[in-house]
Amino acid sequence: MTRLKSTLVAISLFLGFFVRADEGMWFLMFIERLNHRDMQKMGLQLTAEEIYSINNSSLKDAIVQFNGGCTAELISKDGLVLTNHHCGFDAIAELSSPEKDYLTNGYWAATRADELKPSSLFVRFFVRMDDVTKRILGKLNDSMSESEREILIKEEISIIENENNGGGKYTVSVRPFFQGNEYYYFVYEDFKDVRLVGTPPNSVGKFGGDTDNWEWPRHTGDFSMFRVYADANGNPANYSTSNVPLKPKHHLPVNIKGFKENDFAMILGYPGRTNRWLPASGIDQNVKFAYPAWVEAAKTVMDGMKKYMDKDDAVRLNYAAKYASTANYWKNRQGMIDALTKFKTADSKALNEAKFNKWANKKENVEKYGKVIEKINAYYAATNEKSRHDNYLNILLRGSAYAVISRSLGAQIEAYVKADEAKRATMKAGLISSVNDFFNSIYLPAEKDILVDGLNLYVKKAGYPLVSTLTLTKEKYNGDYTSYVSNLFELSLFTSKSRLLSFIELPSEGQLGTDPLMRFSAEMITHLGYRTEELKTLQIEYSRAFRLLVDGMRLSGLSPITYPDANSTLRLTYGKVSALPADKRNDATVNYYTTLQGAINKYKPKDEEFDLPLRLMELNDKKDFGEYADKDGYMPVNFLTDNDITGGNSGSPVLNGKGELIGLAFDGNIEAMAGDVIFDTKLQKTINVDIRYVLFIIDKYAGAKHIVDEMTIIR
Repeated sequence: MTRLKSTLVAISLFLGFFVRADEGMWFLMFIERLNHRDMQKMGLQLTAEEIYSINNSSLKDAIVQFNGGCTAELISKDGLVLTNHHCGFDAIAELSSPEKDYLTNGYWAATRADELKPSSLFVRFFVRMDDVTKRILGKLNDSMSESEREILIKEEISIIENENNGGGKYTVSVRPFFQGNEYYYFVYEDFKDVRLVGTPPNSVGKFGGDTDNWEWPRHTGDFSMFRVYADANGNPANYSTSNVPLKPKHHLPVNIKGFKENDFAMILGYPGRTNRWLPASGIDQNVKFAYPAWVEAAKTVMDGMKKYMDKDDAVRLNYAAKYASTANYWKNRQGMIDALTKFKTADSKALNEAKFNKWANKKENVEKYGKVIEKINAYYAATNEKSRHDNYLNILLRGSAYAVISRSLGAQIEAYVKADEAKRATMKAGLISSVNDFFNSIYLPAEKDILVDGLNLYVKKAGYPLVSTLTLTKEKYNGDYTSYVSNLFELSLFTSKSRLLSFIELPSEGQLGTDPLMRFSAEMITHLGYRTEELKTLQIEYSRAFRLLVDGMRLSGLSPITYPDANSTLRLTYGKVSALPADKRNDATVNYYTTLQGAINKYKPKDEEFDLPLRLMELNDKKDFGEYADKDGYMPVNFLTDNDITGGNSGSPVLNGKGELIGLAFDGNIEAMAGDVIFDTKLQKTINVDIRYVLFIIDKYAGAKHIVDEMTIIR
């Protein structure tokens, strides 16, 4: 493999001073050179080749990206996949109905034939990666404009992706790192026939609900199980009853011996996004403008869903996944505000940037780096109010199915209308299916309230130039858009399935073009993306300045960070099983684990968040834990490590020094919510489900021991 010499020199300068075992999300291809010796000292017993190999099976072959947003792991020779309950939530909700409510009651396939196929679910296997920094940056020079750079980079990326896609067999992604100072390509293979094998009831998989989310001590059985299917030759294939369980190159053995505080723990997964290089003024913008708007808008959307979800089981199932996702980020963003404010993160970043600015204005550096901080600060000063506005509007667009109708179902209808008769004939059945799916997934009264409440909040709080229609009608409606939305819903094709199906039989481009919801949706989306010429210029200058800031920080040695930000590529983080100070809320002897008894101590009959199945409590009363109890007699539930993770790591395997599965990551602690921006070695923890609890639920609670039997168990 190629190596970028200057990068390795820079990293080697930092390693002795700044790399801590628990901080960093590391590329697997650099493990041997950068981290392997440190990991061995902590307890790793695998070679670097056993973690990442192109030619032989390795740990990487058992780790998959789950449906584009989470992580999962292969845990049997027959393609059995383990991930979080909240990662499988969408699929479980889709497969559920009021009559067969798998989300509430759980589900366990008795045979392979009973495994359930959601409409759309895939897993992505990582094949290999390589460094193409020299190749791409070699096409560029400092005299180029940002647009010229972008054009050449896109051209070279397209060539690289075509060279490595195996004639269409693989998905290839070239990604920038260190703010465009390095580039790597990643080769993946996608499998789309993925079926539900089992899930615990919501009262186990989501125990604690929003109250316990991001909190410790925790008692949540956050797991679900799926199976990957392939064709007879082991290749990806669309769903078919003739497909067979995938035989993976590697699957993780499952260790039920237990562990203790300070034992080695590593996590492999697909962390979604960190902002460890974010400038001080960017942190300030998030804390004071963007995140408060996000929090308020998200709560408004949640309230609009919840009042109808509580009244009707079908509505609850339809909106469960969207509500859970919105609630998760709602609490996350408030936690970010609190943590970043408490620890004065922007102030500490600003101090470091002042040192950088002094270095940047030395004679030998001033031409290239001298105005970097000035341009960055100018950009954020000019966009603070817009960031507040954009978050109010963006969350409304995320929460309302009708706010984005022009980009979803409306776009399909538009393509149909513009097609010729022959093309329409081929599109018609699929379009009718999409219409049925859309109306099956929404509840009109809820959608109406979400849009009304979101618009009222947006007009009241967003500031900045509003969507023009709302600006023009603000006085007319006195800031209350109830009647406005009622008119949109009454006159639009998209609020009546019968009207829409009739329209498909007699399509009219003119009628679609004047549809009020279609036009208003398009206007909102366009407004969110609009940038003045002045702002476009500032954005271009900012992009170049941020790239130079990261480059200069690394060159000067002023950055305490030596690894690239997370961006949904496979990373490894390592550390240890790690306790927090004693907490009277936790019945555990040492505050790095929780017990089933601790969950029962929280039990509230018929409570949405803290109810528990009667059978689970009976098993605890009898201490009937099978072989899954800890040697000290208790049933472990969750545990803490000090690994460095973020969103996207949900479902990631927690491995011991032998590469054996001891748990799966599902959350972090709210005290360290600033972790996406700055890592706190004292506070930051990863909350994990103990694999023994997973197997106990499957075997002793659900009676599905046949699923456990196909795993490789280390006793």
